[in-house]
Amino acid sequence: MRIMLTAKMCTTKFNAAVRDGSAGMKIKQVMEEIEPEAAYFTEFGGSRTAVLIVDMPDASKIPALAEPFFLLFDAAVEFRPVMVPADLEKSGIEKIGKQWA
Repeated sequence: MRIMLTAKMCTTKFNAAVRDGSAGMKIKQVMEEIEPEAAYFTEFGGSRTAVLIVDMPDASKIPALAEPFFLLFDAAVEFRPVMVPADLEKSGIEKIGKQWA
């Protein structure tokens, strides 16, 4: 299943990594481990935030995806299932719509 992982970094912890020069290396290490389909870095609610699209074949992968952000950056991590247009097409939404109309 395709999941959007959002990791809001703790400013204090991330600032310390920026100051000691380890922030880039830590982010690179996480990206190499997680291997996201897509990765974006932005501000969200005033916090440095990573937004990743990742494959989660089953719930047992949650710790492998979340723990690097928890442990390295004291991040708040959220998961949301997402679809690409082909997934929506495959969903049978038209049939569901007729069933519940």
